[in-house]
Amino acid sequence: MFTGLVQTIGIIEQRDRDRLVIHCPDLVSKIAIGDSIAVNGVCLTATHISDTNFVADVSPETLGRTNLGDRQLKYVNLEMALAVGDRIGGHFVSGHIDGVGKLCDRALVGNSWELSFEAIPEVARYIVFKGSIAINGISLTVSDCNEAGTNFRVAVIPHTYNHTALKYLDLGSSVHLEGDLLGKYVEKFLKLGIIDQRSFSDSKITPEFLAEHGW
Repeated sequence: MFTGLVQTIGIIEQRDRDRLVIHCPDLVSKIAIGDSIAVNGVCLTATHISDTNFVADVSPETLGRTNLGDRQLKYVNLEMALAVGDRIGGHFVSGHIDGVGKLCDRALVGNSWELSFEAIPEVARYIVFKGSIAINGISLTVSDCNEAGTNFRVAVIPHTYNHTALKYLDLGSSVHLEGDLLGKYVEKFLKLGIIDQRSFSDSKITPEFLAEHGW
């Protein structure tokens, strides 16, 4: 589990058919073999560590669903897995992306950036106005979107833009997208009929109940 708060930018130094060698000297001292690391939002496992690099195996399944096999991809966002007791400054990110989108537009507004993306329908259904979205592993808030969610925009503050690999994206670049976990569970409950209007009307959680228990 991750939070979408990038710790550093890594550089893919070597890309074989089934592994990545990632250069990250300022993070590698904290990594142990077997640790989970989000690489552009994709949860991978460190299988070898050197003084400046770590190696992660990548399966055909991962390569088929991500852009990690793209030879043009050089800079990646890195985040180590959430530890018990850590602060959650972003939102819960699983590291299992829902699909690949692309950057459609970028504009400097004041001192921040507004980035517009296109999402495939499999991801778009989880994209809502002011909802959370992980883009290349970065926890961001949807500032605008169309009704279907296939086109959406995020506002990025200078710190996030300068300390992540967002600044290296070109128009048309592919990005990893992961929708909010909460939306996926709600969707499943609705499909299974677990949540309906009667469930809410029969709820024993009332304003009086909350007040009585300190809320």
